[in-house]
Amino acid sequence: MIRLYHFPLSPFSRKVRLTLAEKRLEVELIEERYWEPTPDFLRRNPAGKVPVLRIDGKVLSESQAICEYLEESVPTPPLMPRDIDSRFEVRRLCAWFDDKFHSEVTSKLLYERVNKKVMGQGYPDSKNVKAGAGRIKYHLDYMAWLLDQRRWLAGDVMTLADLTAAAHMSCLDYISDVDWNRSATVKDWYAKIKSRPSFRTLLADQIPGFPPPAHYADLDF
Repeated sequence: MIRLYHFPLSPFSRKVRLTLAEKRLEVELIEERYWEPTPDFLRRNPAGKVPVLRIDGKVLSESQAICEYLEESVPTPPLMPRDIDSRFEVRRLCAWFDDKFHSEVTSKLLYERVNKKVMGQGYPDSKNVKAGAGRIKYHLDYMAWLLDQRRWLAGDVMTLADLTAAAHMSCLDYISDVDWNRSATVKDWYAKIKSRPSFRTLLADQIPGFPPPAHYADLDF
């Protein structure tokens, strides 16, 4: 049995969950309070971060590395293009969301509104929340610009770039921090990916003390 040590509202964990589901791999999800790391968890990943994947006797960490391992070991259905330029674009956008978007938006909204309370680290910093709410507009506009030229974020087929973006966006949608009225193009993209079977377990997530909004699991939102 494949095991994924994760946290439900970790975008990096969700990225791996989506990849596993798209590859049709059954997985046992084990929720990990990574901010209170146990010796066993630190042996799996000395960095003390989720996700951590146990597969084929191996223990893998870092979401991008895990997803590319899964892509190479289970190539069908493909989540990376075959040509080198297109693969570069997918990796560029994965880094965009895991680095820039995470730093400017996810960490400012999700972590302030939810993670601080869950981890017992106090109250949200209003300056960070305001900064994140401002920056997400820029990222939504950039996504709209990409999608005006392509069917999906990195090209004409869905790729790991879309799963990475959707992982972050779904976490923010859980706390109603995405203005879907800003771009019909981005909303349509999210509706397509949200309707995929791979998204079902994400839409069933529940964080104690933080119920999702009514539209979160609605495919016709």
